[in-house]
Amino acid sequence: MWPHLRSGMARLLDLVLPPRCLCCGVEVGVAGALCPTCWQGIGFISAPHCARCGLPFDYDLTGDGATNLVCGACLARPPLFDRCRSVFVYDNASRSLVLGFKHGDRTDCAPAFAQWLARAGAVLLLESDVIIVPVPLHRWRLLKRRYNQSALLALELGRLTGRTAIPDLLIRRRATPSQGGLTAKGRARNVQSAFAINPRCAGRVKDARILLIDDVFTTGATVGECARTLRRAGARAVDVLTLSRVVKPVTLEEAGEQAG
Repeated sequence: MWPHLRSGMARLLDLVLPPRCLCCGVEVGVAGALCPTCWQGIGFISAPHCARCGLPFDYDLTGDGATNLVCGACLARPPLFDRCRSVFVYDNASRSLVLGFKHGDRTDCAPAFAQWLARAGAVLLLESDVIIVPVPLHRWRLLKRRYNQSALLALELGRLTGRTAIPDLLIRRRATPSQGGLTAKGRARNVQSAFAINPRCAGRVKDARILLIDDVFTTGATVGECARTLRRAGARAVDVLTLSRVVKPVTLEEAGEQAG
């Protein structure tokens, strides 16, 4: 009877508090949705994109729908993870959506975001033995923010897909300054050796296929360092799935830095 009771409670709640657009707050038909205007403004990422880091291409470079093309940054310096996919571009249209979830206590967005992640990362979730792991926060930042947005995404994605999620498999062993405003090299230095395997979960990593979850992919420094830590502990594969990613032109000088 529980599913019927839960469905009835949800309908009652919708009558009292009509569902609102996750982005702008106007009334929408169902909970966890965007209004048509916000939906059209969000740059959802789909093929063609880089087979490694998921960077979207402006057009199909081959004209035949090839799915194994790799961007210049990944060719110059292959990333430490195997593959990365993201739901949408981080830009002016999506910024409030991401920051509201990350800093504004909009934890109610997590179930809807998990559905988007499941679609964007469908290929990464094909294997039944995938373990979902969030990028960790340092304990002092977690105490200040009260929740780890990446852990919420990981747990919701695990529930949705039936995959195992271990929110504390990785730990951040030192409090790193914010990555905001740092160059690609600065970001890499900032997170160097910042992560470790939780001793209680050490036995889960060897030969495991890990799906690393984060909210924003910028240069790949954070997820790259997490991937390095996981591989050193014996992980068989490390893929990355993020809610959003920064997309901007990359100079030849930056190309060798960004993928790491």
